[in-house]
Amino acid sequence: MTGVRKGELRPAATLPVARVYVDVPLAHLDRPFDYLVPDSLDEAAVPGCRLRLRFAGKQVDGFLLERVAESEFGGRMEFIGKVVSAEPVLTPDLAALARAVADRYAGMVIDVLRLAIPPRHAKVEAEPPGEPPDRPARPDTTAWARYPRGPAFVEALRNRRQAHAVWQALPGEDWPARLAELAATAAASDRGAVLVVPDYRDVARLHQACVARAGEENVVALSADAGPAKRYRAWLAVKRGTVRIVVGTRASVFAPVQRPGLFVVWDDGDDLHADPHAPYPHVRDVLIQRAHTSGASLLVAGFARTAEAQLLVETGWAPEIIAARDEVRKASPRITSLGETDQQLARDPAARAARIPSVAFEAAREALGKGRPVLVQVPRGGYVPALACQQCRGPARCRRCAGPLGLPAGTEARPPTCRWCGVPDTAFRCGTCGSRRLRAIVVGVKRTAEELGRAFAGVPVLGSGGAEVLKNVDDRPALVVATPGAEPVGDYGAALLLDGWALLGRADLRATEETLRRWMAAAAMVRADGRVVVLAESAVPAVQALVRWDPVWHAGQELAGRTELGFPPAVRMASVDGPAKALAMFLDELKLPASGEILGPVPLGEPDRDGNTEKERALVRTTRADGRALAAALATAQHARTARKEPDPIRVRLDPLELV
Repeated sequence: MTGVRKGELRPAATLPVARVYVDVPLAHLDRPFDYLVPDSLDEAAVPGCRLRLRFAGKQVDGFLLERVAESEFGGRMEFIGKVVSAEPVLTPDLAALARAVADRYAGMVIDVLRLAIPPRHAKVEAEPPGEPPDRPARPDTTAWARYPRGPAFVEALRNRRQAHAVWQALPGEDWPARLAELAATAAASDRGAVLVVPDYRDVARLHQACVARAGEENVVALSADAGPAKRYRAWLAVKRGTVRIVVGTRASVFAPVQRPGLFVVWDDGDDLHADPHAPYPHVRDVLIQRAHTSGASLLVAGFARTAEAQLLVETGWAPEIIAARDEVRKASPRITSLGETDQQLARDPAARAARIPSVAFEAAREALGKGRPVLVQVPRGGYVPALACQQCRGPARCRRCAGPLGLPAGTEARPPTCRWCGVPDTAFRCGTCGSRRLRAIVVGVKRTAEELGRAFAGVPVLGSGGAEVLKNVDDRPALVVATPGAEPVGDYGAALLLDGWALLGRADLRATEETLRRWMAAAAMVRADGRVVVLAESAVPAVQALVRWDPVWHAGQELAGRTELGFPPAVRMASVDGPAKALAMFLDELKLPASGEILGPVPLGEPDRDGNTEKERALVRTTRADGRALAAALATAQHARTARKEPDPIRVRLDPLELV
C-alpha cells in the first residue's frame, strides 16, 4: 500500500496489461492498444470480454484481446474504465478469423467484430448455460449414393478427416435433407457444423430437416430477422458448446461453434451472401478461411455453379460431387426453349414475338389437367414497370422532365404517368419516330397474374414477391406467379420462365451466371415428368446449359471467359468509389504490386447539367498471387487518408459482385 494514494488505481498483480480493440471508425487505428487492468477488475477482465474505456478523451466500447505482463508502449497508459460483461464473447479463434477477414478485404477488425458478435442482451447473458446434449445417432446417408463421390465425402466427415467439395444437386433433390444428413454425421462424431443459406425461408426448411435427424437440442437457427434476445441466446448457446449444429443466414458465418467439422454454403451465387456492411465479406470466402485455419471440411453446394466454385474445382482445392449423366436425365424435367426445333416455329410463327407463346400455354394446360400447380417466374414485380414505343422500341419519356413513363398500379384505364414527376401524359408521341403507340418493356407480376387469370378461367392465381412471399403451395391446380427468389416450395407440374431476355440483357458481369442460377432454382422444383419452358433463344449458352442441365459446363465457360478478359475470380479486383478529387488523390498515393492495374475512373450516376458527376469509380486489379499485396496497399492508403483527417470518404470493396 506504500506509495498509493487513497482512491488511486493500482495495476493488477499479474498480467496487468490488456491489449484491446477499440471501437473507433478510423482505419489508421486498426490495431490493438495497451491499457492497464486495475486490481479491482482483475477477475472480471478476462480475455474476450466487452469493455468500456477512454480513448482520445471519449468513452468508447472495446474488446479485450489478451492480457500480458509487459507493454512495449513507452508512454503513460490509461486504465480500463469498466468491464461491461465478463462473458468472453471474443474467442481466440474468432479474433484470428476477424483479423484474417479484415486483411483479405482491406477492412478493419472492429467492423468484422461488429458483424460477428451480436449486441449484448444482459438478461439473456445472466441465464445459466445449459448442459451439452448427447451426440445424435448417425443418420442414414444412403441417398448420397446417387453421387459417385458422395459416400466418400460422408465417410471423411464420419472419420473426422478434412475434405472439401463442390456439390451440384440434382433437380428435385431434397437438398435440406442431404445437408442435414451431413451435419448430423459431423455432430455424431462430436464435431460442430455451420450451414449458411440465403434467406429465412431456407433457414426454416434446413432447420426442420436438421432437427429431424439430430434432435432439437443439437440444432439452433441464427438469422438477422430474429429478435435481439432470441438471437443472442442462440449465439451464446453456440459459443458455450451447448449446441453442435448452426443453421442461418450470412449473420451465422462467424458462429463460434466448438470443434468445427463441417462448413456449408448453399447457393453461393445468391447476392444475399455478400454482406452490405464494411468490409463487405462474402460467406463463401469467410468459410474457406475458417475451413483452412480450423481443419474442418467445406461444402459449396447448389443447383447451379458459380465461376468462383469452378475455380475451386479446377485448382484441385475442392473436388466436385456430381451425378452421372444417366441420373441427371432421369431426374430432370423436359426443358423447352424458343426456336429449338423448326416444328415449333412452324406451329407458332409468332413465338419469338409473343410474351407467352403457345408452347408455354400447352405446358401449363397439361400440368393443370394433371392436378398440378404451375410456376410462372417473372423477372419484375409490380404491374408494368416501364413503357416503350411500340414502333421503334425506344424508352417512353416524359415531355416535362424526361423521366420514364409507366402505368399506375392497379389499372390500365388511367393514362401513362411519369415515374419521376408524377405528371400523366395523355397524348404521348415518341420523340424518335413520332408513333403514338406504347408497349410494356417488362410486364410485372401483377399484370402477368391478370393475363393468366383471364386465359385460365377458374384456376386460382397466386402471387409471390415483394412484401408478399409465399412459403409453399399445395399439390392442387393453381398458377403461381413469382419473382426470382420468391418462388414458393412446391411439387410443380410445369414452370414457365418468362422474359428471359430481361435477365440476360443486364449490363452485369454475372448476368448469364445469375440468370442460369435463377432458372435452375425454379426448374429444380418441377417434377421429373413435368415440363419447363424458358422464353429465351435456344442458341444462348445459358439456355443450352439449362436444357441439358449442365451447370458445370456453363461455369467452365464462364471462368474461361473471365480469365481471358482479366475479371474475377481469375484475378483479384477492387472497386474504389468516392468524389472525383478525393479518388484521384487516393489512386495517386496507391502503391500497387507489380501486376497492379487501374481501370477508369468512370462516373457513377447521371451527370448534371454541367456534365459533372458527384462520384466516380475506379477498378484496381492484380493477379491472384498478388491479392494480399493489393489488399495491403488499399488498407495502407486508407490509413493515410484517415490519419490526415480527409473529409471525403472513399469506399473500397474487394471482389465486389457488381463492377458497373
